[in-house]
Amino acid sequence: MKQKAIVYQIFTRLYGNKNTTRKENGTIEENGCGKMNDFTPTALKHIKEMGVTHIWYTGIIRHATQTDYSAYGIPKNHPAVVKGRAGSPYAITDYYDVDPDLAVDVNKRMQEFEALIERTHKAGMKVIIDFVPNHVARQYHSICKPAGVKDLGQDDDPSQGFSPQNNFYYCPGQRFTPYFDLYHGEREPYLEEPAKATGNDCFHNAPGMNDWYETVKLNYGLDYYAGRVGHFNPIPDTWGKMTDILLFWARKGVDGFRCDMAEMVPAEFWHWATDKVKYVHPDIIFIGEVYNPAEYRNYLAAGFDYLYDKVGMYDTLREVMRGNQSTHAITGAWQQTDDIRDHMLYFLENHDEQRIASSFFAGNARKGVPALAVSALLQQNPLMIYAGQEYGEQGMDREGFSGHDGRTTIFDYWSVPTLVRAATRKLTKDEKSLKEMYDKIIAIATTEKAVLEGVSFDLMYVNDDTHQQYAFLRKAGSEALLVVANFSELPTTMDVTIPAHAFDYLKLHERKNVTAVDLLTGKEIKRQMRRDCYVSVDVEPLGAVVLKFKA
Repeated sequence: MKQKAIVYQIFTRLYGNKNTTRKENGTIEENGCGKMNDFTPTALKHIKEMGVTHIWYTGIIRHATQTDYSAYGIPKNHPAVVKGRAGSPYAITDYYDVDPDLAVDVNKRMQEFEALIERTHKAGMKVIIDFVPNHVARQYHSICKPAGVKDLGQDDDPSQGFSPQNNFYYCPGQRFTPYFDLYHGEREPYLEEPAKATGNDCFHNAPGMNDWYETVKLNYGLDYYAGRVGHFNPIPDTWGKMTDILLFWARKGVDGFRCDMAEMVPAEFWHWATDKVKYVHPDIIFIGEVYNPAEYRNYLAAGFDYLYDKVGMYDTLREVMRGNQSTHAITGAWQQTDDIRDHMLYFLENHDEQRIASSFFAGNARKGVPALAVSALLQQNPLMIYAGQEYGEQGMDREGFSGHDGRTTIFDYWSVPTLVRAATRKLTKDEKSLKEMYDKIIAIATTEKAVLEGVSFDLMYVNDDTHQQYAFLRKAGSEALLVVANFSELPTTMDVTIPAHAFDYLKLHERKNVTAVDLLTGKEIKRQMRRDCYVSVDVEPLGAVVLKFKA
């Protein structure tokens, strides 16, 4: 049978940290930090048992931080251009290095990462890391680049705002003057002259509070000063340098890259780079963070294997969970990408989004269960789970730079309450129950032939009076599943009409007395299967039923 990819995103520095001090803006000494060595064979075995096929270790590559590692020969970062004590993992300071926070022995941080790859592979899973192609930290400087590799910006002409062979964009004659104090407690201010353009396409010297002021934009040959005119012949210098970085990590044994803000980098580069990487490593995968549906097909054609389905499926399920939209909107969401459905990555949480259980989102982790059933079982495409989601993590801490926002911090030294309770076997009854439901749904998604190989049939067009339940069929060979997800906080009995077209399309047989088993509970029910007749299904509040029957 085919395999359904289940990506488990882990914010590496948080995952193994059992320190519960949780001091706001705390240092690494005060709040602790998870290590790569926390992923023991036993820990990885438990992750594998969830049905996970790929672990996305977020924050592996060295990024800007306020923690001083100069004793190890690592350049110190000026705190004025670092967000949070720990810093953002998306402000890379050395593409060829590993974050020292994650190492037990800082001097052996690369060897510890290589050992983590080996352990993950032995546990039967593949490794994904971030590739951050659009921007770097303001003080980017590689101390670990291979011999003969030139640093980003090393040969730039900063007197040119744009040059196709520059790695950065500049503001000639202007000093970097952001909205904030450039001293930030230091004796000397942060100095950058001429100022470089900021990562979120801010092409002036004074980025504001909401800009990505800690980063600088990389130049892939697009002249933004002239209206995004492309200069791709000869090949821009940045293309070669960034492709070499991908090949460096691929040689380490990394199995895939989650490419941050991929659509901010021209598709022409991706076509060139993915072709070169896959020529040497044909099984490697590229996951693109692309938010513009109009660009989806361009980036798939440029070599991406999977794209975030954020604007369609995620946004729709979020509003359905919050009670702001009818379940019929789910039909429209999958139809928008039906021609590329196998390439869309479904998710309900990640490091950018608010936790389902937070008061900023749904306020109740159980509201994610029907959405998980839909995300996991509707199509053959991959599913992503964010560590802690399966326990109902709330993300309601005030960690420091991150603030009280319903998200798990990516900027601060912290520990995740539910992950600590899971590691110390102190989960609450509700947390254990939620995890069991996640395990059951993911097990169905990864083992049932009707999900892995079957076709899908949306039943909502003949059940148009239903707005809090969602029903669909899956079928492969003689095995069929009827899935009903209940987004209501009340128990419901849904009379699911199965139209004649479904019988013809799926080649279902009419039967007077069909025995179906709910794969989530093991309960058997007997129902008739007739054209244009209904099947009565009882569903628990914020739950789902997955009825398996012989077709």
